[in-house]
Amino acid sequence: MLTFIARNSSAFSFRRPAAPCAGGSVISCTRPLSVATGIPPPLADIRVLDLTRVLAGPTCTMLLADLGADVIKVEELSKGDDTRSWTPPSAPLPRDPPPETSHLPPESAYFLSANRNKRSITVNFKHRDGLEILHKLVKRSDVLVENFVPGKLSSMGLGWEDCKRINPRLVYASITGYGQTGPYRQAPGYDVVIEAEAGLMHITGEPDGPPCKVGVAVTDIMTGLYAHGAIMAGLRSVNQTDQGVWVDCNLFETQLAGLANIASNYLIAGNEASRHGTAHPSIVPYQVFPCKDGFLMIGAGNEKQFKLLTTIILQQPELAHDPRFSTNAARVANRKELIDIISAALKRHDRSHWIGRLTGIGIPFGPINNISQTFSHPQAVARSSTVEVDHPRAGKVRMVAPPVTYNGKRMPVRRPPPWLSQHTAEVLQELGYSTEDVERLRIARVV
Repeated sequence: MLTFIARNSSAFSFRRPAAPCAGGSVISCTRPLSVATGIPPPLADIRVLDLTRVLAGPTCTMLLADLGADVIKVEELSKGDDTRSWTPPSAPLPRDPPPETSHLPPESAYFLSANRNKRSITVNFKHRDGLEILHKLVKRSDVLVENFVPGKLSSMGLGWEDCKRINPRLVYASITGYGQTGPYRQAPGYDVVIEAEAGLMHITGEPDGPPCKVGVAVTDIMTGLYAHGAIMAGLRSVNQTDQGVWVDCNLFETQLAGLANIASNYLIAGNEASRHGTAHPSIVPYQVFPCKDGFLMIGAGNEKQFKLLTTIILQQPELAHDPRFSTNAARVANRKELIDIISAALKRHDRSHWIGRLTGIGIPFGPINNISQTFSHPQAVARSSTVEVDHPRAGKVRMVAPPVTYNGKRMPVRRPPPWLSQHTAEVLQELGYSTEDVERLRIARVV
């Protein structure tokens, strides 16, 4: 059983502000810890100081926030997280947005995708008073997550050694492109560059075409997931040892781990990989096939499934006994001939015909859906895979729901993604700053 213990009562009281969400959101910020959510939010007594931007870091901290952590996202004063400016698309502004946000651009769809359940503050921590604010937050936090180039925060008084002196029990997670050591440690990390440099792009695309990137920033997302798990392990370690932990998580090694069997094929057997489009290098047939009006993914991964495919779908049962195709090894060796036969058969009818024929017979298959079809998929609808939240600037915003359930229930979206600096005054007052102090810091452009 994983149990997290608050360090002291003052820190615990800091984490549970009684005030409602700034901006009038209808989502409660202080939802009681109840099994109405399936399980009590396991990180409800954990504070996360989030110094990340773009996707890998924000994905990690959003996952922690989904589990109940109080995530304080620290952003640059004038523009905030880079993704706030990545428009279009953006959410439309309602007729009467909060007046204090009139100078802000619309909320970008990209930013909204990775920042739910967080609070936003803006702090210039290059300023002495701003650094003091950050040090106070470090002292009262359980986790700090950052994605600066190695050494950058140390030069500003916020490196691991600096923060460990302030808070010896801190879990300090650094997310970088290449890690804290090695000849590439100072290189910035970009998902698409790592996809290229760490093997993924080499194996993505059609065999006779150029390398291709994946349609989403999958290396960033994987890194966020790895960092989230590592932080959970770090919190467990703190409970066991009473000592903080420095987590070194990076895109390059995450992508190496994500090569899975392709990496193993090379490391164990010396097999260099190549591009196969939607096909599988070791299983045939296992790829996308064209129909009369669209595409289907079909995967006959064993002899039983191949026999069903040849008998029921192709109506050519003799293929299962043909020496060219009777075993998977033979099918791999004669891949082109078999794929041509299957493709010619499937092109005779439209996709809906084949979906009807394939349903329920035991062959893995699926249509190639666009994004609209994906979110109207009966399974997505039945599982309530999206959630609508009320955003004080953007109105009703629909987003993907947390994908895991606990005892049949999802963790709630307690807060919509914050507007820039939405919670600065709130957090500073929790730290002991007066209204006058906050105004003085605003005038000085510290916050």
